[in-house]
Amino acid sequence: METKILIYEDNESLRNSLVAFLQFSKEYKIVASNENPSKILEDIKSYSPDLILMDIDMPILDGISAVSLMRANGLDIPVIMLTIFEDNENIYNAICAGASGYLLKNDLENIHDAIKDVLNGGAPLTGIVAKKIIQSFAGKKMETPVKHELLSEKENQILQELVKGQSYKMIADALHISIDTVRTHIKKIYKKLEVNSATEAIYKTKQNRIFGILLNLVF
Repeated sequence: METKILIYEDNESLRNSLVAFLQFSKEYKIVASNENPSKILEDIKSYSPDLILMDIDMPILDGISAVSLMRANGLDIPVIMLTIFEDNENIYNAICAGASGYLLKNDLENIHDAIKDVLNGGAPLTGIVAKKIIQSFAGKKMETPVKHELLSEKENQILQELVKGQSYKMIADALHISIDTVRTHIKKIYKKLEVNSATEAIYKTKQNRIFGILLNLVF
């Protein structure tokens, strides 16, 4: 079954390239690609997308505001932000608005894995973005191990690797386990902390000062 994708990107050349790149795979169906999300509620009703790829800096309505509008209307469709920005404010605002993941435009070779991961409840973030989010929440560099009493020794080890901004593959290599095992542990961490989504996990992490628990990376 094809995954229906809705795209918002104001750069026409990049938008067309993204459409062509994704349509090359039989896994995806691009239901629409627009230069801005000014009619996002109507678009969602018309196209019923499974996932949205969203730029941040767009005319009329920016990506962060569009995600906020979606969530305010009870729409929980996964949204992956695609952007050139690497600053803390845009990263923080996008995730807190309800974005499911965040990928830099120069990292689009990983978009297939990101889409699969977010549809499975993950939160794909590039390593540099993950680090910035963690440091933003902490307000400082975290040099001491992060542990939580509800988690097992292995889960805390994975938590610490996530805090370092490590990807699934890097965590798997460091702990001598498979990537699938890393994914399984991450899901257990979500369950033990009683969070059901990336956005909820980030919010709870910030509120309880348990930094970086949700950073489910994909490469």
